[in-house]
This record gives sequence, C-alpha cells and structure tokens, in this order.
Amino acid sequence: MNLIQKENSLPGSNDWQLTRMKPDGSAYRSAVIEGYCSRQSVKAGEVLDFYVSAKPAAKFKIEIFRTGYYGGKGARLMTELGPFEAKEQPTPPVGEKRLRECQWEKSASFTIPSDWVSGVYLGRLTTLPGVRSPGFSPSGETTTPERAEARTTSDEPYWQSYVVFIVTDERPADILLQCSDNTWQAYNKWPDDYSLYTDPKGNQGSSADVSFDRPYAKYAQIYENPQSVGSGEWLCFEFPMGFWLEQQGYDVSYCSNVDMITPDHGLKCKAFISVGHDEYWDIRQYQSVEKMKDAGVNLLFLSGNSVCWVTPFSPNAQGAPNRRIFRGGPYGGDYKYAVDREKDYGPYPHRGPDEGYLMGVRNIDPVNGGGDWVCSKPEHWIFEGTGMKMGDSIPGMIGWEYHGDAPRDLPGLEIVAGGTAFQGGRNPQHWEAVIFDGPKGNFIFNASTIWWAQGLSKPPGHMPVWSHYSRPHGTDKRVQQITANLLKRAIK
Repeated sequence: MNLIQKENSLPGSNDWQLTRMKPDGSAYRSAVIEGYCSRQSVKAGEVLDFYVSAKPAAKFKIEIFRTGYYGGKGARLMTELGPFEAKEQPTPPVGEKRLRECQWEKSASFTIPSDWVSGVYLGRLTTLPGVRSPGFSPSGETTTPERAEARTTSDEPYWQSYVVFIVTDERPADILLQCSDNTWQAYNKWPDDYSLYTDPKGNQGSSADVSFDRPYAKYAQIYENPQSVGSGEWLCFEFPMGFWLEQQGYDVSYCSNVDMITPDHGLKCKAFISVGHDEYWDIRQYQSVEKMKDAGVNLLFLSGNSVCWVTPFSPNAQGAPNRRIFRGGPYGGDYKYAVDREKDYGPYPHRGPDEGYLMGVRNIDPVNGGGDWVCSKPEHWIFEGTGMKMGDSIPGMIGWEYHGDAPRDLPGLEIVAGGTAFQGGRNPQHWEAVIFDGPKGNFIFNASTIWWAQGLSKPPGHMPVWSHYSRPHGTDKRVQQITANLLKRAIK
C-alpha cells in the first residue's frame, strides 16, 4: 500500500465545503471573512502564516482539509485552529503597475506536521458569532479532529470562505501533479476587478502586476459560483484530476508552479502532469520540465492554453520571494502566434522558446472555443480498451482553450486526435492532440484541452464548467481509460 492509499483509507469529512458565503457589492470578494496564506506551497515542518480580515471584526476558526478521494467524500479534516480574533484589515491602494498587494497583520501561524501527505489543502475560515465549545483553545492551539466540533449559541449568522495552499515534498512518487496556481492568480480579480486582464491599457499587455498577497476572489471568468471564493481554480478545473488519481490508488505528489522553478524538483518522479488551465510559466519552470523530459520523465499535458506566457516571479514589498507575477511576454520563439502577440500587444521584455518542442503542440489563434475530442488514430495504444474507432468523438471535451499546429519534425510524432473548435460558435480553428518520443524511451502526450479532467470524475465540491457554446458532458469511461493507458506506460 503506497502513501496515497494509506492516506485515503482514513475517514473523510461530510462537511468541508462552503455553506454560507456573503459576496460584497463587487460580487468578487467576501469582506465579511477572507484571507490568504504566506506561501503558495510548504513542506512538512515548515511554517505557514494566515492573514485574515473580517468586516465587522469577529472571532473565527480555521478548519484545514486535505482534498482527495476518501471513499468519495472528497476531503479529510486534518486539524482545527482557533478561535482567533479578526479585524477589518485595509484594502491596499492601487500601486505601481496597478498592483493590489495586502500588507495585513498576521492572524495565525501553523507548522505543517511531519505526517501530512502532499496534496492541495483548503483552510475553511468560519466566523464564530456565538459561544464556542470547550474544544477551542483560547491560545489558538490546534485541536484534534475528534474534538473539533464548533457550535454557536447565537442566532447571528456565520460566514465562510477558503484559503488554499499546497503541501509538497521531494519523495520519489510515481506521479507529480503540478497545480496551475500562477494562472489562478493571473485571473484573480480581488478586490474589485484587478487581474492581469483588467488593465485599462489592454488585457494582453505587460503593464500590470498581480500579487499572491491577497485573497482569491470568487472565480468569475467563464462562469460564477460563490462557493469558489478563496480556492483559486482548484475546485473548478483541477480537483477532478486529483480525486480520480487518488481514487485509483496512484502514488501522486503535488506541487505548485513556484516549486518547479527549482531545477531538480521533479526528477525523482516517473510522470509529470500539467492539469487544467496552465497558462503562466516562469521560464525556470520551462527549463525544469525540459530537464525532466531530457532525463527520461514522461510528460502528460492534460491541460490547455499551457506554457503560453513567460511569467517571471518577483518578491513582494517585504522581500518575500516569488510573491508577484506579470505577463512578461509570449512563449513561441519565432512562431507566428508569439510574433503576432508581440505586434498586437507588445513590446514585451521577454520571449520564451517555442513551446511546441516541449509539449508537442502550440498555442494558436483563436486559442479559445469549443468542440468534440475526435479520435484520428484508433490503432494507437492509448485507445486500448476504449472501443473508439476512427472519427468517434467525446462530446464537448475540447475547450475552452486548446492547442494545435504540432511541429512536424518532433521524433515519433503521432497525431492521435484532432478536429475543429469554434470560437463563439462561429470562428473555426483546427486543434490537435499528440504523442511523441522523449530522448530516453519516455513519451510526451498532450490532450490539448483545459477540460480533460472533467472527463475523469465529478467529486464533491467540483464546479462544472461551460463556455464558448460548448461544454464537457461529465465523466466519460473513454477519458478514464485513455488516462489509465498513459499512466500504465508512464509509471511501469
């Protein structure tokens, strides 16, 4: 039994989702209770700080859940912290490059226990308007999950939101799943429409910065759900992947985008997975994953619009590293997509290499739209056990962004699926899903869609997606089988 199987044999929680949310007038933030963490990811033994604001001032608790399978419940209560006092903390002024960066007072600190398994963790912030049970320590010490029963005796309502962080490690797991949290932050509109896409100078330029030192607003790009507040895009696009991997018992470790700027972070694993909407990469991430490919690690891009923008990390105002990002310029080298971005939205300070040589296909224009995922090489081993024939399709699986135009000189390149996506139901674009050979008997696969994980599972807390006149239709046994076939080869 591997570490993930042991973790998932423990009892899950029936109550880990948000129940009572209170978006403010902007419809993005939830000022009644909101917060952020001091780091995107931490390791066991490291300290994580929480910064929380409440309007009006209130006592609150933090319940920390690890998301996973857990017999289908989707999360396990790891610990409960509090009660703590939260006051209204200042909304930061608009800084240079339209930056909104909080400098809040620390509300709580927590040392990650040595036995916490790598994963994506949600801290549920809940206001406590009434009398708390004896299970709470007034000093803010942790309680055990068995004692963590919060009750109020007041008729006043409680309010909730999330904070999200990743526990990573360096063990030689079979699979390393990279969360796309740079992209979560790029689209984060907290406090009121301040993302990389809302600069009056243009939504594709390099004139805006965003900071991880702020809460995640309610996700509001292609749909809206107040239960997402504080969780980035994990529950929207990526959790179905983690849930399914753990349901199947795979040995998986998790990391954030920032972990991958460390050159050797993923070299111990057998397979690397990019999931969901993985658009923004620091050039050091690219170099790390390229090093993994050259070392024989199998790469699975079960994502779309990936490796699109060079996104350098920089420190925050206090000097904490890797807490700001900006759109530094396109990947693509001399490929026409990158050249056109420079012409239309530049100049940019950076230009990344042609991402097609890392992941098999490129970002193309239009990059967004929707369509069916159509089999074009049914004899290939990835389709074993699926029953798919030439031209068979998985309805709505392409979207809302995708890849295409594979470099034809890649070694062993095979186009295993392809078809037409339609932007806005009108503008057509050809997309391609591919597989090609790595240099040491490994392979690189690109599913060419943000929505691949939607075909794997629908866990509790998952928020189904739709966009651009097309949508995935939910779990599909063929997507599950193709993914299982890929991983069988990747981790043998």
